[in-house]
Amino acid sequence: MKKEIRKILEKTVKELQGERIISEIQEIKVEYPPDENYGDYSTNLALLMAKKLNKSPLKLAEDIKSEILKSKKNFLEKIEIKNPGFINFFISRKYLFRKIKEILDKKEKFSELNIGKNKKINIEFISANPTGPLTLGNGRGGFCGDVLANIFKKAGYRVIKEYYINDVGVQIKKLGYSVIGGFEAVYKGDYIEKLKKRIKENNPEKAGEKAAKIILDEMIKPSIKKMGIKFDVFFSEKSLYKKGLVDKIIKLLEKKGFIYKKDNAIWFKSTQFGDDKDRVLVRADGVKTYFASDVAYLKNKFDRGFKKLIMFLGADHYGYVRRLKAVSEALGYKKERIDIIVMQLVRLFESGKEKRMSKREGIYVTIDELINDVGLDAARFFFLLKSPDTHLNFDLDLAKRKSKENPVYYVQYAYARICSIISKLEKNKTIKKQINISDLELLNDTLELNLLKQLIKLPDIIEEILEDYQIQRLPQYAISVSDAFHKFYENCRVISEKEQLTKARLILIMATKIVLKDVFDLMGISAPERM
Repeated sequence: MKKEIRKILEKTVKELQGERIISEIQEIKVEYPPDENYGDYSTNLALLMAKKLNKSPLKLAEDIKSEILKSKKNFLEKIEIKNPGFINFFISRKYLFRKIKEILDKKEKFSELNIGKNKKINIEFISANPTGPLTLGNGRGGFCGDVLANIFKKAGYRVIKEYYINDVGVQIKKLGYSVIGGFEAVYKGDYIEKLKKRIKENNPEKAGEKAAKIILDEMIKPSIKKMGIKFDVFFSEKSLYKKGLVDKIIKLLEKKGFIYKKDNAIWFKSTQFGDDKDRVLVRADGVKTYFASDVAYLKNKFDRGFKKLIMFLGADHYGYVRRLKAVSEALGYKKERIDIIVMQLVRLFESGKEKRMSKREGIYVTIDELINDVGLDAARFFFLLKSPDTHLNFDLDLAKRKSKENPVYYVQYAYARICSIISKLEKNKTIKKQINISDLELLNDTLELNLLKQLIKLPDIIEEILEDYQIQRLPQYAISVSDAFHKFYENCRVISEKEQLTKARLILIMATKIVLKDVFDLMGISAPERM
C-alpha cells in the first residue's frame, strides 16, 4: 500500500510541478501516523515541496489532494490535510475487504514479493572463530542473519546462507597453546580442559588445527542446529590458501596499481577508495594478514555469481566496513553490492543484575545454555526485538514469564486463542460452508477495522526490511497485530447469536491466523495451537 501511495504522489507531483521537483526531493516518504485520527497513511511531501518552491505547504497539500481525487482511486475513502501541511490518507472498507479475501485465497503467499527475480544473494553470518562455543553475541547475529535470509527468500531472491570458518592464523595457534600449555595460551574454560585430554600433540599449530575441527564439528555445528539454522555453505579460510587464491588476489591488486611496499610490508591503497587509512596485506615478517584472506574471500564470492553480499559482523569489526567496500571498488565491483551489518553487544540480566562475560577468561553464557533456559522461541524473539545497531539487554526473568508482559508469550497466545475459536466454529459445518466475503460488510466496529488494517501491512513490512535490514520490524509487527486482535476479541464477541456477524468475524480471525503464522515462520518461532 505504501508503494501504491508513493506512485500516486509521484505522478501527481509530476503533473503539478514537472520532473525537477521529484529529483530534488529524491524520495517520497509515506509513513504510518502515530494517531489513527490522522489517517492510515501520511506524507510530509507538501512540506518538503514548500521548502523547494518557497510556497505555502498547506496550499500545496490541497493542490495535491485535489489532483489525487480527480483520479478516483477506489482504495481511498478520503484524504485530509492537517497543519502544517501533512496529507493523511484513509483506506476504504471495500478495499480492506478485498485484501482480506486475498489473504484467505493466497494464504502465506499473500506476503510474497516479486522483487528479487531469482537474483543470487549471499548472506554470511555467525562466522565465529572455531576457538570456543557460540556465545550470546554469536546468537544475536545468527538469528538476525537467518531471519533476513527468510525475508529475502520471501521477496523472490535466491539466497545462500554461508558460514566463514577462520581456521588459519594467530588465533588457531593460540588455541593450540591453550590446549598444550604455554605462555601464549589465552582460551579458558571446561571445553579447553576436555580438549587437553583428547589432543596429544606438542606442535601448537597442529594442536590448534585439531582443536578447531573438534570445536567446529562437536560444539559449533550442534549449536547452530539447536538455533534452528541451516547453512548452505561452510567456507574454510584454509581453502583460500590451498588454492593459492590469496597470492592471486595480491598479484591482481598489484597489477591494478593499488599495492605499495613500506617498512618491508605490503600495503593496499585503501585511502584511495574512501578508507581512513591504508591496510596491510602482508606483514614485514612475511605473514599474510586476515585482511588478505578477506579480500580473496570477497573475490571468491563475486566469482560465484552473487549480485549482493550481506555480512553480519561482531561489534569489534567497524573498521571492516570501509576497507571491504574500498577493496571491492578496487576490484571493479560497485561498493553498493556489499552491505555490512555490525551487531552490537548483548548484555544478560537476571534478577535485575547483569551477568559479566568474557570468552577468553572462560566466563560466558553459551547460546545453548540460553536456549535451554528460556526456549528457542523466546531466544529468537528477544534477539530480534531490537535494531542490530543498538545494544541489547536480555532479561532472563521476562523471557521465562508466562504472561502478557513477555512479548513472545503475548503473540503466541493470540495465535492459540484464534485456533481455539476456529476449532469451536469448525464443529458447526453450516457456518463453515456458508462463509462468504460479502459477509464482511457487517464489520463496522473501529476495533474490527483496526485489525483489518494491521493485517494488510505485512507486504510493506517485508519490503521495508529489504531496504534497510531493520529486522526488528518483524517482531514489532507481530506485537501490533496481536494488540489489535486482543483488543478486538475482548470487546467484540466472535461467536454470538447473530450468525452473519459470527461469519464475518470468523473470516477476520482466519485471516489473522494466516498472517501471524506467516510472521512466525519468517522469525523461525513456533505457532502453538494450545497454550
